[in-house]
Amino acid sequence: MWRSIGLSAAGLGWAWGAAAQALPPEVAQALARAGIPEASVAMVVAPLPPPPGAVGRAAAHIGGERNPARLSWQADAPMNPASVMKLVTTYAALDLLGPGHFWKTRVFTQGYVARGVLHGDLLIKGSGDPKLVRERLADLIAAIRDKGVRAIDGDILLDNSVFRLPPHDAAAFDDDPLRPYNVGPDGLLVNFKALVFRFVPDAARRRVRVESEPPIAGVEIPAEVDAATGACGDWRARLAADFSDPGRVTFGGRYALGCGEQQWAVAHVDPASHAPRVIEAMWRGAGGFLTGQVKWLDRPATGQPLVTGYSLPLADIVADINKLSNNVMAQQLFLTLSSSGDGRGSFAESGNALRRWWRQRFGLRATPVVDNGSGLSRDGRATAASLAALLQQAAEDPHAAVFEQSLPIAGVDGTARRLAARSPESEAIGNARLKTGTLRDVAAVAGYAWGRSGQKYAVVGLVNHPNAGAARPALDRLIEWAVRDQP
Repeated sequence: MWRSIGLSAAGLGWAWGAAAQALPPEVAQALARAGIPEASVAMVVAPLPPPPGAVGRAAAHIGGERNPARLSWQADAPMNPASVMKLVTTYAALDLLGPGHFWKTRVFTQGYVARGVLHGDLLIKGSGDPKLVRERLADLIAAIRDKGVRAIDGDILLDNSVFRLPPHDAAAFDDDPLRPYNVGPDGLLVNFKALVFRFVPDAARRRVRVESEPPIAGVEIPAEVDAATGACGDWRARLAADFSDPGRVTFGGRYALGCGEQQWAVAHVDPASHAPRVIEAMWRGAGGFLTGQVKWLDRPATGQPLVTGYSLPLADIVADINKLSNNVMAQQLFLTLSSSGDGRGSFAESGNALRRWWRQRFGLRATPVVDNGSGLSRDGRATAASLAALLQQAAEDPHAAVFEQSLPIAGVDGTARRLAARSPESEAIGNARLKTGTLRDVAAVAGYAWGRSGQKYAVVGLVNHPNAGAARPALDRLIEWAVRDQP
């Protein structure tokens, strides 16, 4: 059941449907310099209700004509918001599931245990945990061993059936399947289906140590690579890496000592084998014995409950999704909207759940078109008005602090930290919390800004144009304009 809160977004008094307003001159000039017509842009800057007890200028009520939107430009035009769509997914999840929601990874035995040996199979059943990383998997393995299972005379069976998913083509979006952002969701997602390589120079030996995590069984990874002198440059290209063999990683080039320590995250070329390989390596690495294999089940199964591993709470997951713009975590969360009960999650059913929630919360306000929850999509659409309405409602929600604190601080952290590099003197630094979005032909930003007056604003800027890659200065100017609300 959905909670009822004060304002109905469908009845807000913001002047979004009024005659078009001119864009602020500094925004219009930045767009012109980028070669982006104003018709390819949608923007809203709208004041939010003051906190209880506030007085003065910032205390004007938002629900009436006394406090219309400061800016409304093409507010009802459907636009691709890129990763700004994560705001829809994360707020819906907080509202429907609550910030204390967690996922359970359950472990069962199929057989009997005697003198530390499981005579039979161990079953690990996922529930879609968005962040089942190495540390949490190590805790789960420790819990299994604490229950007296030190050796398995059988197989480790993996069950990811909590999600009903179509085949995933990691190359489909941009023909770059080894980028971690292209990893597909999974009911038992282990370490984001990725490997992280760390390169540690040893100048005395003129060698470079290669470290990798998580541990992975049956994959040869070189312990060292040759060192080079000179400028760092494009160190990834100079390594001449080959990740095409699921069982072997090679580096045919050299690594410049001047690069210092660097990390490179790469999606495993055979994603279906990633979880079995990692779980086997970690089980054996913890001292566990296994006579059989680690393999996927082709149908749901159960056994005798042994232990349950718990995820981080949703509040922490939402912070990771919005601050780091993690696509696969957002998709896991979106799928959970239809799997959190007794069902099996699917993109279609989660889309239905989100549309029902949107109608309940926002009435006739245009419903975003959400296909996977992450914004990594050519088909996703939202209006600036709808996103601003979501930001307003989220600010009034009982979980407002959790949602707001999940957004990167402008110029400080997450994906919004780049503002400081682009505009080091910007008044927006430290005075806005923003989710950014970037795709080919798309640049977007949405979040909260605090004006000089003390007024808080919902700010949305969406650009859909082939020159969107040059639009960041214009979006920066939009945030700065919102902050400078006094002469």
